[in-house]
Amino acid sequence: MSTENAQQPPAPELPDYVTDPNAVLKDEGVKWRYGRAPDYTKTRKVFEETKEKTHAPLSLPQLVENLVKNWEIEASFKPHLPDWRTIDPQAYSFAINASEPEPASHMLKLGTYNAIIAANEYYSPEHSDFASSHKTFKRMMPAFAWEVLEVYSGPPVVAFRWRHWGVMAGDYVGINNKGEKVRAKAHGGTIDIQGVTVASVNEKLQLRDVRTWFDPMDMFRQIAPEGDVEREVLGKGVRPADVVEGAQAEAGVQAVPDEQTLPDETIDASALARAQAAGCPFAVAVSDAEVGLDQLPAGHPSVEEPVRGDENLAMPGAFH
Repeated sequence: MSTENAQQPPAPELPDYVTDPNAVLKDEGVKWRYGRAPDYTKTRKVFEETKEKTHAPLSLPQLVENLVKNWEIEASFKPHLPDWRTIDPQAYSFAINASEPEPASHMLKLGTYNAIIAANEYYSPEHSDFASSHKTFKRMMPAFAWEVLEVYSGPPVVAFRWRHWGVMAGDYVGINNKGEKVRAKAHGGTIDIQGVTVASVNEKLQLRDVRTWFDPMDMFRQIAPEGDVEREVLGKGVRPADVVEGAQAEAGVQAVPDEQTLPDETIDASALARAQAAGCPFAVAVSDAEVGLDQLPAGHPSVEEPVRGDENLAMPGAFH
């Protein structure tokens, strides 16, 4: 048989979490944080109507975009790490702006917002639990869409620039680094955040070490562009979720999309009871044994060490 007639082996099939932005929403037999899969219909609609880029089907930018969207769903709504399909469980870590890399369990305990925002004059993870953090941001912006703007390099090290945006339809209500309740009135304008991520992936296109650079204060500057905010000193023993809930009720905040309607208590009552018994301030925290992988794998690179293959990738020092 000639070389010309030799049949080439078929290309490996792409996993559904890079071809379909809603792939993991269809997973069965998994544990969802609030008892059922979330509904992203309205957020996807906003994405289609207001995105800046339209990527070709199965192009690298589209594959990266779908992977990150499925990862975000799992990070927010799957409290049991073995159910995550978008990460390499033996190598995954996440770091923001040269912080120390953290395992997936860190984000599960703190919440996606608390894991990436440092304490500041508008907001503090130390004074916010999982439930209140989601109410603060998702009720302020009923739809918070995300897209890839451009991709600089392909697997195994993927570098890309992204955009995260929504309309400030409701008041911002949070607790700052001084323990004060902070409120900024809704202005009805767009909040637009951009950043850069460098991530390594394995042969299954699962995320391994993920490093993201962005300016988290950019969001707060857009929330209160003139610096006009109300501050109120809170009494001791006040639950963050109650503060946010009460302030937003006073402002007449209406129902938000199904994926963003968060009950005050987790469906998993046993995990909640364990967390409360241990004195954990996070109302929906789960145990390390339950989420697994509570430490970085042995030999995992620190943030200062270059990711494989990115030594020659020029990265700006700040992003706007």
